Amino acid sequence: MAQVYLHCSNTRGVLMDHRGTSVASLTEACEAATCMMQSLVATARLEDWRDWAVHVSDEAGDEIVILSFASVVGKPH
Repeated sequence: MAQVYLHCSNTRGVLMDHRGTSVASLTEACEAATCMMQSLVATARLEDWRDWAVHVSDEAGDEIVILSFASVVGKPH
């Protein structure tokens, strides 16, 4: 098991994950990030998440992968 951190950012700021998530693989890390994005998008806030991204980092702070919220939100209608 590895500990990964799911930091969210856009051009206006960063939301730091200080707790982290235990995962067994890169696939599991991407699934955790996708679930987190879906949860944030589903909140009642009026935030437009399309310009946000999740930066998945390991325990050393090295970035493993970046996932765009646009992949979850989709394009505006």
